[in-house]
Amino acid sequence: MILYLIRHGQSANNLLAEQLKERSGTYTFETYMSQRVAEPPLTELGERQAKQLGAYGPQMAISRLYCSPMLRTMQTIKPLSESLGCDPTVWIDLHEHGGVFLRPGADVKAVGYPGLSRPEMSQRFPGYRLDGIGENGWWQGGEEDLASCHARAVRVTDELHRMAGEAGENEAIAAVSHGTFMDSLLKALIGRLPGKGLYFNHNNTGVTRVDFFPSRIEGNLTVNVRYTNRTDHLIDDQLTY
Repeated sequence: MILYLIRHGQSANNLLAEQLKERSGTYTFETYMSQRVAEPPLTELGERQAKQLGAYGPQMAISRLYCSPMLRTMQTIKPLSESLGCDPTVWIDLHEHGGVFLRPGADVKAVGYPGLSRPEMSQRFPGYRLDGIGENGWWQGGEEDLASCHARAVRVTDELHRMAGEAGENEAIAAVSHGTFMDSLLKALIGRLPGKGLYFNHNNTGVTRVDFFPSRIEGNLTVNVRYTNRTDHLIDDQLTY
C-alpha cells in the first residue's frame, strides 16, 4: 500500500504566525497563542494551494481519501476529492495536536470547543463520510498534551498496518492532516517516538510518500519513506510554512 500524507493548505492561524514574525520583535509563542482562533479556515492562498493539489492529484492514482475533522483539512481535501471522483472519509485521529481549543495566556487554562458538528459538516461538505462525528461535534476536553498526540499516532500507525495488510501493494491512499501530528505519525511509523531532536517539517500542502510492502518475515510489513514534503504542485509564491 502507498500512503500519501498531506498537510493542509495555509490557514488563518498559519498566516497570523507569519505576520507576527514579519513584525520585528513582536513574535513570541505566547503572543501567537493569545491571537489564534480555535478552528481556523483556509486563507485565500490556502484555497489556491488546495486547488493546485487537486489538479496534481490524478498523478498519484489515489483510490481512497481521508482527512481530519478540522475545517482546514476538510477544505483542503475538497478539490482533490473532486478531481479524483472520490468522497473522503473523516478520520478523527488525524486531528492536530491540541485539539480544538483556545489558551489566551501562558497561565490560563485552555478552553476546549466541540469542533464542527455532524449537521454542520454535512451541510458544508456533502458526500464526506463522517465516521464517529457526533451531532454536537467531535472534540471533548481542553488542550491535548503531546503524549496523547503520540498515543494517537501509534493508533493510526497500527490501523495503517492493518489496512496495508488487506490492500494491494500498489493501492494508494491519501490522508490530509496537520504538521505536528504528521511529525508524530512519521516517527511512529519508523519507530522513533518521542523523537526528541528530530522533526519532519511540512509546508502547506506538502506531500510525503510512505510505502508498505511485505518483509522477509512472513506476516510482517516493511515501511519505506520514499520522500517527504514535496511541493512540486505549487509555484514559488504559493510556498508557505
